[in-house]
Amino acid sequence: MSALFNFHSFLTVVLLGICACTYVKIHFPALLEQRTGFRGVFWKAARIGERLSPWVALGCFAMGVSIIFF
Repeated sequence: MSALFNFHSFLTVVLLGICACTYVKIHFPALLEQRTGFRGVFWKAARIGERLSPWVALGCFAMGVSIIFF
C-alpha cells in the first residue's frame, strides 16, 4: 500500500523527511538556500526541524516505538 493511503506510513515519511532536510541544512546549508519553488518545500521542512526539534524528536521516538512493537 502506498504511503499516501496509509496514515501511519505517511507520518513516518513526513518525520523522516523533516529529519533528513534538517540534517542536510546543518551540514550543507548552500543546498537549501532557495525558499521558493520545489526546493522551498525542503527548506520549510528543515525550518520545522530546527525550530520544533524537541517535538520532532519525540515524534520520531514514538514512531520508532510503534513500528518496533506494533
